[in-house]
Amino acid sequence: MNTINQDAVSRGNAAAMANGAGTTNTSSAEGSPRTRYVSDYAEVSRRVRAAGLLRRRPLFYAVRAVTLVLLLAGCAVAVVVIGESWWQLLVAAVLGLLLAQVAFFAHDAAHRQIFTSGKANDRLALVIGDLIAGMSHGWWMSKHSRHHANPNKVDTDPDIEPGALVFTTDVSGARRWRRGFGGWFVARQGTLFFPLLLLAGLNLHISGIRTVFGRQPVKYRKFEIPMLLLRLTLYPLALFTLLSPGLAAAFLGVQLAVFGFAMGATFAPNHKGMPLVPRELSIGYVHRQVLTSRNVRGGWFIDVAMGGLNYQIEHHLFPSMPRPNLRHAQPIVRRFCAERDIPYAETSLLESWGIVVRHLNRVGLGDADPFACPLAAQLRSTA
Repeated sequence: MNTINQDAVSRGNAAAMANGAGTTNTSSAEGSPRTRYVSDYAEVSRRVRAAGLLRRRPLFYAVRAVTLVLLLAGCAVAVVVIGESWWQLLVAAVLGLLLAQVAFFAHDAAHRQIFTSGKANDRLALVIGDLIAGMSHGWWMSKHSRHHANPNKVDTDPDIEPGALVFTTDVSGARRWRRGFGGWFVARQGTLFFPLLLLAGLNLHISGIRTVFGRQPVKYRKFEIPMLLLRLTLYPLALFTLLSPGLAAAFLGVQLAVFGFAMGATFAPNHKGMPLVPRELSIGYVHRQVLTSRNVRGGWFIDVAMGGLNYQIEHHLFPSMPRPNLRHAQPIVRRFCAERDIPYAETSLLESWGIVVRHLNRVGLGDADPFACPLAAQLRSTA
């Protein structure tokens, strides 16, 4: 985290505390810290609603659905027509990108952006997530809901729990990676980050299977198990029926690698390298979502490639806002943040990737304190 970001975090956290971070409005005095904290979200929400940006966009999603179905069907036809040729690997790469777009569609449905009915959104997310993308809706909802509630909060946000990567030296259990091969790997984890993303697609499928067959509660388990099993068995079976074993295996490998890379390279820039929230610190909703999120600029191409998640700040403030409305909400939210002196982070995709790589390497070398801000230090010293 560079000096500018440290200053921004300090100002933002100070503003958060000044606005009654982590409290509810129990004071009726106009202008009190708690009242100002509650009014922050009420005000930005009022502006967004006045602009009509929380209304559903059925035509957008209908066109997107038809387009994806046609493109997926085109890939299936191409596999049959091309036959036993290494040109199939190009089809596999295209299919990997399309399945990432399907996953983004399922993400929108899971956030109830498509229909007004919660059940309709859940059913759509189940079908396209489990049956087409091969990702468990139950696994995704459990993990992603906890992330949205407390983004970048230590020991709370599952997205920064130590796993293949270590995102902070202060997370419980992170220090066990300092020994042996784990220590060697973590010290170079930023450099190895993008090659590791090539395995992310396989990990997403495995995580889904472990969830639906695990002991934790899964709301739609009886539907997810057959859909996941159908998706993860019939698709490889079709490939090995149509192609030689070697080519089928290569096709599957390329598709999974591209799918995993597209997913990881989209989600990583949103929060990685942004300020982390200490486990003992409670911050108000607006500050919690804005200070820990980063937008990615780049125009319509980035909007499509990242499934609208390049507007991460707006998405975190209004998770049920339809994807095409996020870019219209951005100037409203940015103006509001400027009025409240809340730091608003936005960068290019390449710059965000660079930030992620440098952050991971610093954490891996053990010389990064994600809480290097005067307010956090002050809170610790007075606790």
